[in-house]
Amino acid sequence: MHVTIYTTPTCPYCKLAKDFFKEKGIAFSEIDVASDPAAANEMVKKSGQMGVPVIEVNSQIVVGWNQAALQEIMEKNGKKAKATA
Repeated sequence: MHVTIYTTPTCPYCKLAKDFFKEKGIAFSEIDVASDPAAANEMVKKSGQMGVPVIEVNSQIVVGWNQAALQEIMEKNGKKAKATA
């Protein structure tokens, strides 16, 4: 499973997303769009959104902290995810 999280340093929902994947033992790449304008443009092209987090799981985009959507994607990809909230 390939996970990328587009974040900013002060985003509390980004922290929730990162903690979620850490708790599940799923590695992810983090891209700080506040310090990387090219990555910010890439994120907007992929998601149509300027807000973070934008989470890409196996080419599927989830905008914002949406635990239910993330769990659904993980289950479709053979990963079990229990609710943490």
